[in-house]
Amino acid sequence: MVTALGKRFPRLHSAVIRTFVLVQHYAAAMMAVSGLPQMKNHTSVETLEITQNLLNSPKQCPCGHGLMVLLRVPCSPLAAVAYERLAHVRARLALEEHFEIILGHPSSGITVGKHFVKQLKMWQKIEDAEWRPQTYLELEGLPCILIFSGMDPHGESLPRSLRYCDLRLINSSCLVRTALEQELGLAAYFVSNDIPLEKGPKNEALESDGEKLSSTDEDEEAGTEGCFEAGSTSEQRGPVKRERSHSHDSASSSLSSRASGSVLYGESLAQPSGPPQGELTRSPPSCGPAEEGRAPGEIQRLRVSQGSTVISRHSPGLVPQPDSSLRTGRRSLQVPAAPSSQLSSSSGSSSTCAVPTANVLVLQASQCSMAKACRQPPIVFLPKLVYDMLLSTDSSGLPKSASLLPSPSVMWTSSFRPLLSKMMTSTEQSLYYRQWTVPRPSHMDYGNRAEGRVDSFHPRRLLLSGPPQIGKTGAYLQFLSILSRMLIRLTEVDVYDEEEINTSFREESEWRYLQLADPWPDLELFQKMPFDYIIHDPKYEDASLICSHPQTIKSEDRGMSRKPEDLYVRRQTARMRLSKYAAYNTYHHCEQCQQYMGFHPHYQLSESTLHVFAFSCSMLGEEVQLHFIIPKSKEHHFVFSQPGGQLESMRLPLVTDKSHEHIKSPTFTPTTGRHEHGLFNLYHAMDGANHLHVLVVKEYEMAIYKKYWPNHIMLVLPSIFNSAGVGAAHFLIKELCYHNLELERNRQEELGVKPQDVWPFIVIADDSCVMWNVADVDCAGERSREFSWSERNVSLKYIMLHIEASPNITHYALLGMRKWASKTRGREVQEPFSRCHVHDFIILNVDLTQNVQYNQNRFTCDDVDFNLRVHSAGLLLCRFNRFSVMKKQIAVGGHRSFHITSKVSDSSVAIVPSQYICAPDSKHTFLAAPAQLLLEKFLQYHSHRFFPLSLKNHSHPVLSVDCYLNLGPQISVCYVSSRPHSLNISCSDMVFSGLLLYLCDSFVGASFLKKFHFLKGATLCVICQDRNSLRQTVVRLELEDEWQFRLRDEFQTANAKEDRPLFFLTARHI
Repeated sequence: MVTALGKRFPRLHSAVIRTFVLVQHYAAAMMAVSGLPQMKNHTSVETLEITQNLLNSPKQCPCGHGLMVLLRVPCSPLAAVAYERLAHVRARLALEEHFEIILGHPSSGITVGKHFVKQLKMWQKIEDAEWRPQTYLELEGLPCILIFSGMDPHGESLPRSLRYCDLRLINSSCLVRTALEQELGLAAYFVSNDIPLEKGPKNEALESDGEKLSSTDEDEEAGTEGCFEAGSTSEQRGPVKRERSHSHDSASSSLSSRASGSVLYGESLAQPSGPPQGELTRSPPSCGPAEEGRAPGEIQRLRVSQGSTVISRHSPGLVPQPDSSLRTGRRSLQVPAAPSSQLSSSSGSSSTCAVPTANVLVLQASQCSMAKACRQPPIVFLPKLVYDMLLSTDSSGLPKSASLLPSPSVMWTSSFRPLLSKMMTSTEQSLYYRQWTVPRPSHMDYGNRAEGRVDSFHPRRLLLSGPPQIGKTGAYLQFLSILSRMLIRLTEVDVYDEEEINTSFREESEWRYLQLADPWPDLELFQKMPFDYIIHDPKYEDASLICSHPQTIKSEDRGMSRKPEDLYVRRQTARMRLSKYAAYNTYHHCEQCQQYMGFHPHYQLSESTLHVFAFSCSMLGEEVQLHFIIPKSKEHHFVFSQPGGQLESMRLPLVTDKSHEHIKSPTFTPTTGRHEHGLFNLYHAMDGANHLHVLVVKEYEMAIYKKYWPNHIMLVLPSIFNSAGVGAAHFLIKELCYHNLELERNRQEELGVKPQDVWPFIVIADDSCVMWNVADVDCAGERSREFSWSERNVSLKYIMLHIEASPNITHYALLGMRKWASKTRGREVQEPFSRCHVHDFIILNVDLTQNVQYNQNRFTCDDVDFNLRVHSAGLLLCRFNRFSVMKKQIAVGGHRSFHITSKVSDSSVAIVPSQYICAPDSKHTFLAAPAQLLLEKFLQYHSHRFFPLSLKNHSHPVLSVDCYLNLGPQISVCYVSSRPHSLNISCSDMVFSGLLLYLCDSFVGASFLKKFHFLKGATLCVICQDRNSLRQTVVRLELEDEWQFRLRDEFQTANAKEDRPLFFLTARHI
């Protein structure tokens, strides 16, 4: 009908036509119920049922309580027309005292007739003669049709007597998450835990006539319609095909019933066996206000149910469909009916079932509608498009409605965004929307970028997320609660609380440091300890296991790889109260650290100078120019040719210095995207001690970091590293510090200082290190296994002074500490030192590691790769097990700053890791991301394509030469170094399932590779910077002697030629 009218009146808006048709259905239904059975062919089954239950519900209750029908008409003028039309039909049918019709709008009052006001006052025992209902909650028990208008429902609270929520006229404006949740929230309400929620609206269906249940829609058979009840998981309704009746006999009435072998309960979930005979004639419970009705104040205090909305699907979508645009159908359960001889007939007020006879109202449930409302959720009628969106799911298992925009005033930043995760909290969802949406011109934050702000949204503007029907008052209270928690949270922090991984792979005999009471490691004893190749840091749970000997590892011992869309899955954290030794972000302000932060009257924000520091770097093949931003208050840490002149070096102390108020090691913190949230205020962590702290930032972020941290020294990386990962920052920090060490040795040698006496250590710390702890161990004896220990928070100054005072410290290349975990085992702190990987907060000897470099191209696992290089060079790595660092969970910046998107701006196809590589010269979509990042992410999720024999085959790992690349948790790797005199594991008894050659240099030769043994069918993967180097490497290493190559096995990262893609070639072992 809607389509036909649309063709007949092409200039008429579809909303006008749909409203007109639905109002006609309600008018025809009122006529059919009032004794004009021929009118039932001019309405729909659902509208007829709604109207019949509306008119008959007061007859079921001695007090006259009825049900409410909510008719949602967003357009206010159309709502007024619908009100006038239905009121006119009601008057012509003399139904003015049977039910009320109310025109409701969020900005207008409620008008109720005198007859119904009198009933409300009687039910609610109100004696005030001037009283009128002011809220919808005060309409409890009133039989009425509430025509609710306005484009925004504003979270209105509706009474418990709401039985039907007709949302068939909502339009495309609800296709954003906020509007859709507001519309559906009209049918949500609070329930008490004391009242069991029934599975469905039992014993309410009034129709037993198959002809009444037939739809007048000629296209009804085109598809089966269904009903959905949220929260009912134990029982599921089965779909019943609803056949159209071809009989239009005027003698048959919608209010009559034929004797038949079955009865269709349109809304019930019938039990397998019916109630006993005695229960059929039981009198209904009292429905006085004290027992059945609840005061509005009580309703607000009840708890939220997990699911209390019945959503009924029907056919009309936002696009008009032929004739079916206003029809609905619901799943029903077909149950046998008792023979009529077994049914007792009595008055409608005292019986629960009546004998079906012609032209007699059949009340199968003579129970007060208010009593049933406590157990039964409202039924919601929706357009088909909205219904399908709510029930259909995407690949992550979430409803498709989860991919809607949060608000019409924002838009997505990119179509290549990760999916929402089921594990996300409300806070994480808010951060997701903040990251992946930008304001439209209608949004209040639209002008932020014009004002020079980096953030799209104002940082002090909150995005509130609450349950349905929370209301304005509830939102205000929630806001005050957030403010209260924010004040409390200023003293609390969420830190990662994860146990070490792969602890079962340690061997007892190899992991013993017998001097349990030693405060510092004994050099001779420590050198005899073997290196633990296994990674134990929980952040590398998805990383490849490193084998040091043939492993017998079960596949189930290794965790399954996370999917790319699980990037935002919440890691395990614990909320900790900040100690007086914590590191802080820019939101912390106190009198003690005002001068440290630069917010002090004696120091102007502009009092800092820019200096160029240049040095030659053989790895980069050119001179590198780094820029230092040095505040006036920090210039004493540097040497200048003259006051305000050329920067010459950064001052370094001597190894023999014994000051307890000065930290000798300069601290470098690489950071990106965390100018507000990075923990750079180390004043309290250092307990006021004198120290040198340098922030390492990218060039495009220099201005914003300088704004937030005006009194911090900043090292600005060259612009060519703007898109680089953390490996580039680590590489340049180490190169800079070694060059500075040489300059300081030359400068201080002129002052009579020996070169080896200049302090060679630096600290490289993550920007999320928040607190530090020490474990106090009480050993009964030096070698006793019985001991007790406790952990306490200490300052970073305490830890640094302790480590820097270690005997023979200059013989160690890397020092570090544990990552804190609440479930730390006693064994992990019993042995005070370990020779293993160190992460997050490391103390690096730039002198010993002169010839060991970070890989400047790396984005992930660069610290693991560097640790392996340091060990293979014969250097010592020491972890202080009784020191631990807490890392704060920061949901912005860091690795989240790197997004992989298509270079085709109008492409709407999501990019998955399998698309990060392609065949050379193909018409693949190029991606706007560094080639190294694409390579690392592809290997992390899809390395099994290159190494099929290695999947879950930990006894035959992949041989990785001179590098560690994460091939995913299901593939193990064995790291070897090709450098002369390197420390490598014995591979004579190992057979490998693959070989990975990543940018191999001249140290890798054919004779070196012939030492290793491979399975038949093992896979080779050679990665080079261009296709020419790829072929030269194959020839130089004589790979064709043992490996079979095919032209189709050549790949490249999905980069354009100007972005310098990486190329790789695979082969099979002959």
